[in-house]
Amino acid sequence: MRTHPVLAATGPLTSWLLAIGLLLSPAAALAQSGGAGGTAAEKPVVATGTVPDEATRAAILQRLRELYGANRVVDRIEVDAVIAPPNWSDRVLGMLGPDLKQVSGGELAIDGNSVRISGQVGNEAARQQVASAIATGAGPSYVLKNSLVGGGGSKQDLLDQTLADRIIEFKSGSATLTDGGREILDEMAVALESVGQQQVQVIGHTDSVGSRESNVALSLQRAIAVKAYLEQRGVSADNLSVQGFGPDRPVADNDSDDGRARNRRIEFRVM
Repeated sequence: MRTHPVLAATGPLTSWLLAIGLLLSPAAALAQSGGAGGTAAEKPVVATGTVPDEATRAAILQRLRELYGANRVVDRIEVDAVIAPPNWSDRVLGMLGPDLKQVSGGELAIDGNSVRISGQVGNEAARQQVASAIATGAGPSYVLKNSLVGGGGSKQDLLDQTLADRIIEFKSGSATLTDGGREILDEMAVALESVGQQQVQVIGHTDSVGSRESNVALSLQRAIAVKAYLEQRGVSADNLSVQGFGPDRPVADNDSDDGRARNRRIEFRVM
């Protein structure tokens, strides 16, 4: 049985996630799940997940309809006996304000009292404005991570800033993603939506332990696994290609545990 509420929705913000209540997912993912096409302003907002009661569900849907229009909101919210933090519904509604409409290719994630907002806005002023509005709506007991990207950067910059030097982890010696690896890829899927139709290469790298041949094969398998996961999250397969370089392009010394960990990585390269 779940111990906290979860809700989701997809729309022009491209993606929202309140792991403790609300998820607004990428517009691309929505299109593949039955949403309409069109411009960002026309994309539907799909609300999915679990909330503690019918009143919360109704209030969230009403707020989304006020923000994006009744015809664009698709209700996939479930009600279950989940345990929410105090005043959780009010805090969620406080975060769903008009400033969110400035965000494209983004995701709002609320997990307990932890909040993360990612995506792209027009400039640095908008970046701060959106984050400030969310923080005000959430109140002092919620911790906000602002991962919004202001306008003016290149598409490669957007991908690099989203990945933020983090390592997409796999189970040891395999191409099976860990939960942490999938969480990072959820963010990357949102960023890739902002890249649009530009081709992006998913590149796998390994450390130098073991034979070069096996490492090259493993790096390619991992790149393929990442591509497959991103496709599940709504990224077009036509926009992704894969490559595995094994140990041939290290970014750190393979003589230390830390260096080898940094070399075992996935890279995203705009072609």
